[in-house]
Amino acid sequence: MARIVHLSDLHFGAHDERIVAAVLAEVDSAAPDLVIISGDFTQRAKTEQYQEACRFLEKLRDAGHEMLAVPGNHDVPLYDVFRRFLSPLARYKKYIDETLCPWHRMDGVSVLGLNTARSLTIKDGRINSEQRDFVCRHFEEAPQGDLKVLVTHHPLFALPVSDEGILGRPVGRQEKALDVVNELGIDLLLAGHNHRASTHHARDLVTRAGGALVVQAGTATSVRTREEEQSFNILEVEPGAVALGLKRWTGDSFETAEPTRFTKEDGAWHRAEVLADPAEA
Repeated sequence: MARIVHLSDLHFGAHDERIVAAVLAEVDSAAPDLVIISGDFTQRAKTEQYQEACRFLEKLRDAGHEMLAVPGNHDVPLYDVFRRFLSPLARYKKYIDETLCPWHRMDGVSVLGLNTARSLTIKDGRINSEQRDFVCRHFEEAPQGDLKVLVTHHPLFALPVSDEGILGRPVGRQEKALDVVNELGIDLLLAGHNHRASTHHARDLVTRAGGALVVQAGTATSVRTREEEQSFNILEVEPGAVALGLKRWTGDSFETAEPTRFTKEDGAWHRAEVLADPAEA
């Protein structure tokens, strides 16, 4: 079994230093096998904001944590039009990771990150045909029986929000993504972007999406909350089983809310009994 900490939407430049420190402490306490950060490291892709994000990552690395990251739309310059179109992710590559679509394997788990940030779409994300083929190549090479995890910044779906209708828009060229998710039997879809934590069954959102479990992370450290406090996810994963613990900021510390377990049978995930905090298991 592997333990994953899933952070998203750090937004350095619009962050809370107290929460940043608390996140670092929580990650150390969880002792994960992998830390996933699903984009929006910065608020406006400025050099000083990337430098702050880089120092955060250095602290995680110095503590011995493996990481996998993808960029978000806020990591592309918005007002610097020249840089936006000619070198949109140059600073990301310098300060965060030269690889925009990273690959990581743990015992029984294969994780692939995919860059959905684009210069033209500003806020929304997109997937192209080359990326579809890229996803196919990697997951087809994964050992048979591995739990397959795909990480993006933008959700592949427009997501339902209780009493509010639909939140956001699906990733551009959604059909390319959903077909490959279904064909390859991808198990988990991890994303952020909306600053809302939630869990859904993919085929409940779009029938053609297959049996994936959709896990959204809230913003971990940004002060730009959207009617939810800061939060992040801790997952215990293995082929056929996922335990998910939500860590939510209370104003003084992170507390675990609604720990749940899912098991996969006949190609679909089913919610099982409530468990204790995965970080304390």
